[in-house]
Amino acid sequence: MFEIDFAEFPSTSAEASGRFFERAFGWPATPYGPDYTDVRAAGLTLGFQADPAEQARAPLLTIRTDDLAAAQEAVAAAGGEVTKEPFAFPGGRRFHFREPGGSELAVWCPDA
Repeated sequence: MFEIDFAEFPSTSAEASGRFFERAFGWPATPYGPDYTDVRAAGLTLGFQADPAEQARAPLLTIRTDDLAAAQEAVAAAGGEVTKEPFAFPGGRRFHFREPGGSELAVWCPDA
């Protein structure tokens, strides 16, 4: 199973981004420290990353899978380049990759 269920955006203030979406649209925000906030909306989670060292250059679409290792093998076999090896984060593990056209995306797997 592969489905897009998360989009991460660079932000100068994750807290301010979360508050904005709560106030403007009523979407609940969950802060994960000073540099990261999730906003849940219509079956999709929006993440706001304020740590410049962790920010992607553009919005980062994230694909959910049940098998991270198999997804990483499939990305490599299809010509993608892994830009961040698998790492843990609150809720699971993920890796980042660049597809042949240059866009960076991520694949994640929830904790079992």
